[in-house]
Amino acid sequence: MDYARFEELRRRDCDEFEAALQAARSRRPGSQGKSYENLEDLAVRYRQILHDHSLAEARYPGTSIARRLKRLALAGTHFLQRDSGRNLPSLGRFITEIFPRAIQGMVPLIAVTTGLFFLTGVFGFALASTEPALGSIFLSPDMIQGLERGTLWTESIFSVTPGSVASTKIATNNLSVAMTAWAGGTLAGLGAFYVILLNGLMLGIVMATTARYSMAGELLEFVAAHGPLEISMILVTAAAGLSVGKALVVASDRPRPELIRESARDALVVLLGCLPWILLLGFVEGFLSPSPYLAPMFKAAIGFLLWILFIFMAAQPVSKT
Repeated sequence: MDYARFEELRRRDCDEFEAALQAARSRRPGSQGKSYENLEDLAVRYRQILHDHSLAEARYPGTSIARRLKRLALAGTHFLQRDSGRNLPSLGRFITEIFPRAIQGMVPLIAVTTGLFFLTGVFGFALASTEPALGSIFLSPDMIQGLERGTLWTESIFSVTPGSVASTKIATNNLSVAMTAWAGGTLAGLGAFYVILLNGLMLGIVMATTARYSMAGELLEFVAAHGPLEISMILVTAAAGLSVGKALVVASDRPRPELIRESARDALVVLLGCLPWILLLGFVEGFLSPSPYLAPMFKAAIGFLLWILFIFMAAQPVSKT
C-alpha cells in the first residue's frame, strides 16, 4: 500500500478517534454520558490508533500522518491509563458522593455486623448475669471494688487525667479498634469478626456487671454522648473489613483480582471517611462524657445528634455510575 492510500484510509479513523476523545474529556466523571459503552468504544478506537501508529512509524516515519498518529496515541494513553488515577477527588465530592456510595454498597455487611454485635451483647449480658465472676474478664479488681462502693471507674480515671490527655488516648484507642476491624479483612474477614464478637461480648458483660451493683444507669449516662457513634464506627469499619474478606473467599462471576481491588478501595474510602468521626469521638469522650456539669439528657441529645449526622452523611442520595 502506497503512502497516499494509507494516509487517506487512516485520516477518517484519526478524525473519529479525536472527536470521541474530545467528547469523553468534556464529560464530567460519573456522568451518564461517560458510560462504560462510551469508554469501551474509545478503547477499541485507541487500540486501532496504536496499531496504525506502529505501522506508520515502520513504513512512513516522519510523515504528517505518522506524527498525527503518534500524537493521538499519546493523548489516548494519557486519558485512558493515567488521568483517572492521578487526579484526586475534591473533599466535597468525597463527602457527598464517594464516601456515601462506599457505605451504601456495604449495607448488607453492616446489617451482618450489627446483628452479630447485638446478639453477642445479649449473650454476654445473659452469661454475666448468671455467672458474675465473668465481669473480672474485662474489669480489673479495682474497678469491681469501686462498683461495690458505688463508684464507677470512669470517675477516678477522669478525675486524675487531664481532658486533653484522656481525649488523645481515647482517640488513639478508638482508631486502633477501627484499624483492627478494617485490616482484619485481609485474614478472610476473621479479624473483623473478632472485633465485633469481642466488643459485643464486652459490652454485654460490663453492662450486666454494673447492673448487678445497681450502677448500670451511671454507665449509660457516661456513654450516652459517645456510645451510639462509637458503636457505629465499630460496625462500619468491621463491615469494610468483611467486604475485603468476602472478595478473598467468596466465588463470583467477576475476576477475583478485580473484585479484591474494588473492595479494598471501597474499604479504604470507608476508613478515611470514618477517621474524622473517630477523632471527634475522642474529644466527646474525653471532655463531655465525664463532665458532671452536663445533664444526662443533654449528653443523650449530643449522642443522638452525632449519630444522626453520621447517618445523614452516609445515607445521602448519590448518582449511580
